[in-house]
Amino acid sequence: MGVQQQLFSSHPLEIVFILDMGQEIVFGIEPLVFWGWFFLVLYVGVMLSFGFVGMSRVKGSDDFATARGGYGPLFLAFAMTATAASGATFLGLPGLAYTAGMPVLFYSLVYPLGVYTGVLVCLHAIRRAGANFGSRSMPEYIGDRFDSNALRILAALFSMLLLFYLAGQLLAGAVMFTQMLGLDTLMALCVTAVVLMFYVAMGGAHADILTDGVQGALMLVLACVVMTMFLTGTQIEGGFSGMIERLNELDPALTSVLHPTHPLFNSWWDIFAIFAAHLPLGLLPHIGNKLWALKSNRDQRRFITLAFVFGLILPAITAGGILARALLGDELLAEGSNPNQAIPALFIAVLPAWAAAMISAGILAAVMSTADGIVVSIAQIFANDIFRRSIAPRWMKKSEPEHIDRIGLFIGRIATVLVLLVAIAIAWSTRDKNVALLVWIGIGGMMAATAAPMFLGVLWRRATRVGALCGFLAGGATFIILHSSILKDTTLDQLFFGLSWLISQGPNPFACATLGAFTSIAVMTLISLFTTPPSEDHLQRVFGN
Repeated sequence: MGVQQQLFSSHPLEIVFILDMGQEIVFGIEPLVFWGWFFLVLYVGVMLSFGFVGMSRVKGSDDFATARGGYGPLFLAFAMTATAASGATFLGLPGLAYTAGMPVLFYSLVYPLGVYTGVLVCLHAIRRAGANFGSRSMPEYIGDRFDSNALRILAALFSMLLLFYLAGQLLAGAVMFTQMLGLDTLMALCVTAVVLMFYVAMGGAHADILTDGVQGALMLVLACVVMTMFLTGTQIEGGFSGMIERLNELDPALTSVLHPTHPLFNSWWDIFAIFAAHLPLGLLPHIGNKLWALKSNRDQRRFITLAFVFGLILPAITAGGILARALLGDELLAEGSNPNQAIPALFIAVLPAWAAAMISAGILAAVMSTADGIVVSIAQIFANDIFRRSIAPRWMKKSEPEHIDRIGLFIGRIATVLVLLVAIAIAWSTRDKNVALLVWIGIGGMMAATAAPMFLGVLWRRATRVGALCGFLAGGATFIILHSSILKDTTLDQLFFGLSWLISQGPNPFACATLGAFTSIAVMTLISLFTTPPSEDHLQRVFGN
């Protein structure tokens, strides 16, 4: 059993393996392709059935957007963990690990610590304020917290950056469909989007949570399988120690504590930046909205504990990228290939066709579990933040609430289709980029901007509307300026001490997001101290007694 020969096409995602798995052609089809289609049809059937179940539970636009109070702590923990993990975890992180080796394990450890620390800090306050104000999206919650329509609209518009996040998930799905089904990249992107479009448009947040809960459990099993393969050095002579020796032969930096030349893992600052940058991740619109789906406030501690434990297990998939590097050598670094393929290539190399296809369905679950939540969240920008909260109060004052609700529900479903079409275009134009880094183009700016309004809004009663608005703009602008490297070839680094170091952080999205978040917090704190504090009545609604 093993890979006899590899044929690389001219496109980075189109890699075809000719296999010797001791299996005959099945119905005239290569075994891998046959089993890939078999498990895809099974998977799609299950997901669409959840879409119909979700549709039966939708009672209105609020239910479509939040599934408020609909699920218990265990199932919702599976769903939230799956949404937070994403295709970036299951394909992007192994791709980075294939390239940089052991130092990437720091990423897999500290990022869930950051995510669930942020959720733990804000969970209770966001649920309470969201219930009091009836918030259906995180931009709406931020606007309600500071009693600011301008901040709500700004946060909603900034949430459009999540299209890059969604594009990253579609690209990850395309990698799986290309490898397992023999589709070309554009067709694979379209298949991924169509599956999402049907079950999300039908069931909204209910379909999102139902599918994510099941997918989360499947992903946990897959992560444990990959970690076992890594610890035993599957298919490598000498097991784990043999794997380490092989990595040292390829490049000693692959087994170092920090990677001396990789811009994301060459200092302890980079590791801290990964932790800090992920603190607001659990509060992004597609993840944070699940906090409102928890049935009872009594279940909050159990929910966050389960989500935290599951969140620490899922990134174990990263180790598969290191094992793939030891098994495949530098093949995925060659012209016409892509390290994003590390995990599917690993399965193809060491497992029978049916098992590789079945396990790859777990990776597809990781992709879909995040993508569906993003689609719902971006669609709510149009249905809720723009239509229900901005257009309807001004131009539909005489309309019945039920009529407005029906229109909002219709807009949410139409927006689902349009959002996916735009995301396909972005994914196609950025198909050569690492999935994890593509995702961070979208979420880095969003997290830098929302860090101060979200955390100070929960922890500090003195935080003001003007301060939040200024902090939001300062954080977002800092990320964009640093990550775009527009200051790179200027003389500013000679005029201002330390600016050259800031410019050097441009390729690292985690450092840019962290610096943006620090800027956001500093600006909001300063401005809030010199502007009018919110009224006691408003603070009562936000914080309670």
